[in-house]
Amino acid sequence: MAFEGSSVAISHTGKVRSNNQDSGYSGSNLFVVADGMGGHAGGDVASGLAVHRLKELDHPFPTPSDAEHALQEAIGETATQLIDTVAERPELAGMGTTVSALAMVEDYAVIAHIGDSRIYLYRDGALTQITADHTFVQRLVDSGRITPEEARYHPRRSVLMRVLGDMDPDPDVDTFIMPTQPGDRWLLCSDGLCGVVDDAHTEKALGQGFAPGRTADLLLKQALDAGAPDNVTIVIVDVGGNHPLFSGTPTIVGSASNPQGIEVPAARPGRTSWLHPGRQAANEPTHFEPAVEFLEELIEEDRRRGRRRRVWWFVGFALILMAIATALLGAYTWTQTRYFVGADDDTVVIFRGIQQDIGPIALSSVYDDTGILLADLPTYQRMAVEDTISARSVADANAIVANLRPTTGGTP
Repeated sequence: MAFEGSSVAISHTGKVRSNNQDSGYSGSNLFVVADGMGGHAGGDVASGLAVHRLKELDHPFPTPSDAEHALQEAIGETATQLIDTVAERPELAGMGTTVSALAMVEDYAVIAHIGDSRIYLYRDGALTQITADHTFVQRLVDSGRITPEEARYHPRRSVLMRVLGDMDPDPDVDTFIMPTQPGDRWLLCSDGLCGVVDDAHTEKALGQGFAPGRTADLLLKQALDAGAPDNVTIVIVDVGGNHPLFSGTPTIVGSASNPQGIEVPAARPGRTSWLHPGRQAANEPTHFEPAVEFLEELIEEDRRRGRRRRVWWFVGFALILMAIATALLGAYTWTQTRYFVGADDDTVVIFRGIQQDIGPIALSSVYDDTGILLADLPTYQRMAVEDTISARSVADANAIVANLRPTTGGTP
């Protein structure tokens, strides 16, 4: 049974890259996003090959299980095709692509996924990420080492741990089947969108009820406004809905849409990749597939980074404490240059410090007990002394005491 709904596919080079290594496909039953990697030409070829092989599955399937098996088989054949292509064109060594594919079979969505492109489901006002990123930072999130928010800005956020490439003829692809229903809105996208537009803004855009084309344009604008450092590919699929049904004419976008077919551009001068020194590197390669031993090194590097963060946090905290202690010591030292005249039991005393205390900590001490009895002072002077009389210096304090003595009848 043919899928009933509406869809759109768009792709944009972004504001930084000079070429588009993404590919996207929107058909009658099949929808795909592929994000190529591997240099100026390699990424274009890898994502284009993947889309052109998978689009052969754009037809009704008897059962969801048949579609799932077909997707697994097609992706495996694409891996073999990538390996054969590199054998013929060694300069493309190291190329690969993510694949996020969605096949609609009756009331079910059949999903195949490898890499860090994503599939989301917007249902009943809530956005849910359906696929899991096959990235180094996602492993850190899954193990509790970092939070999802920290993953967005982690220096290794673009390192892919699983990818459809030219080194593994039997890729480990996630496949599963989910029920779908009228009103569901599916979003397939490369990390050029989800890497710069957070889920909250994506959910808001999908929830405005616009047709798929207008919604995709709105999401693309948000990615471009955020700088769009990578290619951006978006496929939106509405199940049923109020918008006109698509005509069934497939739409191919990105590098796979090249009218001359999958064309390998001439290599440009540039630096070479340390993984594959014989080929030209991309403008700024954002991800690659490391070997298992390199993964362990990345994990150990992350541990070292965590230890350094803790050390710097401790050093920073210690410096703050030292600054506070220095300020307190300076303040206390200043108080010990102040004097005032007050009462201690029944005599007039010169105190060093200030009248205020900080809790149980006294900021003054007896400097000189003058021996002048409070009882010998007139009432107004006794009250002034009991309330304390501030002095600018010890000489000023002695002068205040001297003015008190004649009134007591004592010896000057």
